[in-house]
Amino acid sequence: MTYTILLNLINRLGLFILIAYILSGNKAFKNLILKHEVSLKDKLVLSAIFGAFGILGTYMGIPVYGAIANSRAVGAIIGGLLGGPFVGILSGFIAGFHRWAIDIGGFTAVACSVSTITEGTIAGLIHRKLKHERVNWRTAFIIGAALELLQMAIILLIAKPFSAALELVRVIWFPMTSVNATGIAIFIVIVENIFKEQEKVGALQAQLALEIASETLPYLRQGINELSVYKTARIILERANFDAVAITDDRSILVHLGAGEDHHKAGHEILTEATRRAIITGECQVASTREEIQCSNERCPLKSAVVVPLKEGNNIIGTLKLYKKTENSISSMDIKLAQGLGSLFSTQLELGRAEYQAKLLARAELKALQSQINPHFLFNALNTIISVCRKDPGKARELLVYLGDFFRKNLSAGRELVPLRQEIEHVKAYLAIEQARFGDRLKAVFEIDPGVDIMVPPLLLQPLVENAVKHGLLPKKQGGTVRIIARNVGDGAEIVVADDGVGMEAGVAEEVLSQRTFRDRIGLSNVNSRLESLYGKKSRLTISSRPGSGTQVKFFIPAQNFRRSDNGIYGIAGG
Repeated sequence: MTYTILLNLINRLGLFILIAYILSGNKAFKNLILKHEVSLKDKLVLSAIFGAFGILGTYMGIPVYGAIANSRAVGAIIGGLLGGPFVGILSGFIAGFHRWAIDIGGFTAVACSVSTITEGTIAGLIHRKLKHERVNWRTAFIIGAALELLQMAIILLIAKPFSAALELVRVIWFPMTSVNATGIAIFIVIVENIFKEQEKVGALQAQLALEIASETLPYLRQGINELSVYKTARIILERANFDAVAITDDRSILVHLGAGEDHHKAGHEILTEATRRAIITGECQVASTREEIQCSNERCPLKSAVVVPLKEGNNIIGTLKLYKKTENSISSMDIKLAQGLGSLFSTQLELGRAEYQAKLLARAELKALQSQINPHFLFNALNTIISVCRKDPGKARELLVYLGDFFRKNLSAGRELVPLRQEIEHVKAYLAIEQARFGDRLKAVFEIDPGVDIMVPPLLLQPLVENAVKHGLLPKKQGGTVRIIARNVGDGAEIVVADDGVGMEAGVAEEVLSQRTFRDRIGLSNVNSRLESLYGKKSRLTISSRPGSGTQVKFFIPAQNFRRSDNGIYGIAGG
């Protein structure tokens, strides 16, 4: 008898699993299973589905000694494990009440009703105890077997007469426990496949989001403008499965490509309520119907949409909108893709803004450096030229030419890069005027290799040379020599400004580079920060000095930042 019951239950279980497999391919069922936040409506639907499984298990049961060997509890247990206590209790009640209410006889009707509700409740509590973690098939088998054994105990406690209940349990406990536990495990495997499919699709969506973000990076780093939003929307429309793509600022449409572009036009005020809500709340909005989109145009083909806010820091500056022409067609994967793109685009916009602010800061520091040089140097130079005028008018005229050349190059230092030879001429003009002031106390030597014709940031050498003259040579009674050296060093170029002046203590050099607040030190710190931002830390200024032995300041420009031309090697900003 036990063997016959086992075979019959296995045959019925095959049909049961086939139905479960077909159901797992249903999009609506998948969405119910995959939802992280399950509404009351969703719980009621799940309860109805698993309650129906329980009822099916009753009808597919095998009569045994005035009772039924069945798979009714499978639906309630699975409902509890997947949906929690609410679904477990309600699906158990649906299947259990049906067992008690229908006229199929049997002395175990009440006991089976109670056991079905109990098993669904316990399975739901296990779901809560596991804190919504997914149950694997091995755990599901053990839980199913334990709860089926509990059902046997409830039959023994409630069903009368006890002798009939004992004989029934003796015959059915093994077939029902093993087959139903196996059915629960197989159903969990089917559900695991749904999650694995979602994870696979999610990985593909994440890869797609990163690819789109990579393609749009050059445009979005420029900020939100007509070109950047058009290119971004075009890339998304071509790469992702949407019928229309739009980007807005906080008040108007910036671009709309695809379906509905005849009335969703750039420059128009925002038309859809979902977009307004996304801007106000800062949260993703999903519209599943044309009515929820609330476009004022009655012929609009757009039937569903996902709208995500775009942010710069904590400020919402616009939205990204992805549309489809079919109602209820925005899947959880579409939402994740939209949210991923919104997050990546917001990060790109923030980085672009930070880059722009860094450029503004660099320009401000350059202006500060220029303002430091102009009055400081101008008055000394004019006083020198005045004193020379009476003695040597020709020399005075030469110095005026040098002064004009110096300030012309200084005032044109707004470009990002200039030829090294221009910087050298700038330094020579500066030194010519200083040598007129200090005479033989100041000597200059230039050692420039012909192959080091590179591009460098403007006002790079003059502050270093001025620092050598002012703080190294002039405090020395007899003065000294400043040497400007540029040479190839294998994987790049090295530029050195050295003097044989008074030198400094080792700790002072790092202090000079780090303290920008002192006006007489802004030149060195500015040069150092500009080199580091362009070429990286390996291009920072290196200062070698000892008291009484002079000072050497050098920096390095790596070869990968050069490009060759007919005239030599030219540096490229970057790093």
